[in-house]
Amino acid sequence: MNTSLDSKALAQLFTSARTFNRFTNSPVTDELIHQLYEVFKWGPTSMNSQPARLVFLRSDASKSRLKGALSASNVEKTLLAPVCVIVARDTNFQRHITHQFPAYDARPMFDSNPALAELTAFRGSTLQGAYLILAARSLGLDCGPMSGFNNAALDQEFFPDGRWKSNFLVNMGYGDASGNHPRGPRLGFDEVCEVL
Repeated sequence: MNTSLDSKALAQLFTSARTFNRFTNSPVTDELIHQLYEVFKWGPTSMNSQPARLVFLRSDASKSRLKGALSASNVEKTLLAPVCVIVARDTNFQRHITHQFPAYDARPMFDSNPALAELTAFRGSTLQGAYLILAARSLGLDCGPMSGFNNAALDQEFFPDGRWKSNFLVNMGYGDASGNHPRGPRLGFDEVCEVL
């Protein structure tokens, strides 16, 4: 486990991977979605809290429910993507934490501090959304993560009881590079990093 990935694997996950705006018509199967979850779920979260909740929209009917919440520039690419994943957070994630984190009973800490619970849920679901992208890439899928949508409208449509809250969306499938924009530059080490 302590060996470096080869350059091909690093290219698939990072250095050659792209954000896709178009996808081929190749379907993403139930089996692959389940396999994706089985890889994704192992990413670490604070106290193993696992606050992310994933809704895989694959049918035209389910994706059309998003239309009213999407920014105009995101409608077509989302409706045409084989899958759009709503990455959400469970505002009551701590109800499972005794099972997930048996070291001690952490539930009272979150139950008594709603601000801490919200921050933990938001941070953890964001982190898990990144794991989702990397897990998808590792299984040969391409992704188009995006935040151009109205969270309140989406939540009203999909999560009317208020317990889950949307974080961001990930279109997913097998990418069609003809829809890619030129790759943007990345900041250099000295612009971003300090070693103390």
